[in-house]
Amino acid sequence: MKKRGEKFAALTAYDVTSSQLCKEAQIPLVLVGDSASMVVFGFDTTLPINMEEMILLTRAVKRSNDLSFIVSDMPFMSYQASGAVALQNAGKLIKNGADAVKVEGGVEVCRSVSKMVASGIPVVGHLGLQPQSINVYGQYKVHGKTTKEAKQIINSAKKLEKAGVLMIVLECIPFELADHITNLINIPTVGIGSGSMCDGEIQVFHDIVGLNTKKLPKHSTRYLDGYGLLLKSIKKYQKEVKNRKFPAKKNSSFAKQKLVDFLKTNESS
Repeated sequence: MKKRGEKFAALTAYDVTSSQLCKEAQIPLVLVGDSASMVVFGFDTTLPINMEEMILLTRAVKRSNDLSFIVSDMPFMSYQASGAVALQNAGKLIKNGADAVKVEGGVEVCRSVSKMVASGIPVVGHLGLQPQSINVYGQYKVHGKTTKEAKQIINSAKKLEKAGVLMIVLECIPFELADHITNLINIPTVGIGSGSMCDGEIQVFHDIVGLNTKKLPKHSTRYLDGYGLLLKSIKKYQKEVKNRKFPAKKNSSFAKQKLVDFLKTNESS
């Protein structure tokens, strides 16, 4: 697709429903994101989610989607300690349905990336804003705005490609820098908050379908008021239960006359 100049859409998915929707929409790339820490489990950052939870989410996503290429995020501290730790944890995600794993970081993770790739595990890189480093940054912001930062990101992109990653996510970097890197490397770039010149674009499922009630980041768009529609449906259900409209006859099962007669006899006795 990169060679053809054909841009592709990617989405996060965390369960059977979101994954099945991605399959039906023929989304080629699905990310089981550690963003589940926030949109599924309710934490403020991606840091609390662990390997066991990522494995469970990956299994659910894979089970309902045999079309998309499934990439699973390696959660915080599942790969930073050493190449051996990274290899072991990456292997768990692959064994549970992931087609590839994604790690955040540049030059510092290249050795671990090479070790995973050499062992037969496809790896996706992630540069720019790295949510797992929020405690270092202090806030979510655009990266690569200065010449020094841009050089570091460019160098990391080249090093990651050499280490064997199959694509790189570029999160929240300037449009021009993303365009430069996309043309510089031979593997696909997948943007989020980095403009329209990347080979692909990824967004959070809950953001685009309106299940996220918080203020959306600048790089996202709400295509549907999913939360509002669901709330309306739940309120209607509650009202119909209170007013005895639901369950109706069509939602019920009825006994044969013999059982009805028995029950009446039992009442009188």
